[in-house]
Amino acid sequence: MSITMTSAHWLDLFAHFMSLSLLAVGGAITTAPDMHRYLVMDKGWMTDSQFVSSIALAQAAPGPNVLFIALIGWNVGLNSGGWLLGLMGMALAMLGTLIPSTTLTFLATRWGHRNRELRAVRAFKQGMAPVVIALLVATGWVLSAAHNVPARDWRLWLLTAVSAVVVWRTRLHLLWLLGTGAVLGAFGLV
Repeated sequence: MSITMTSAHWLDLFAHFMSLSLLAVGGAITTAPDMHRYLVMDKGWMTDSQFVSSIALAQAAPGPNVLFIALIGWNVGLNSGGWLLGLMGMALAMLGTLIPSTTLTFLATRWGHRNRELRAVRAFKQGMAPVVIALLVATGWVLSAAHNVPARDWRLWLLTAVSAVVVWRTRLHLLWLLGTGAVLGAFGLV
């Protein structure tokens, strides 16, 4: 895939990732649906398979989950003309994602810690949980839609629902759930 990027396009990419950074309440992965809409559907700067592969590779690699944004920026840069532009795309995407959220998180946690007993602070923390869950479900939907099977694999949705209830209602360590999912996947059950 070959695209032409002007300086206005690069600035637009940076600004879009800055705005998404402030929406990434449950982590950068929760903004993947909008990244997909913007980069693949609206701008056409990368293909569906490049987008999904960027996320899959970053999630499989050790390190922070936010690395998928670097791979997305890298792919946009490569599509626009080579590895130097790939490095620039990677830098713009990562800086656009990290600067606003890091600054806001630093300031908000300092304020929240000083005022942790306020009713409004406690209510805000409890109110954000459903938002994070909804953003994670939307991310799962976009990733499954890339394989043309959203909502058709009932076993996977059932496993997800059971895992969510177990996490919510018990103190079972998450590694047990991950191991169970791996075993079920190895036997072809999900």
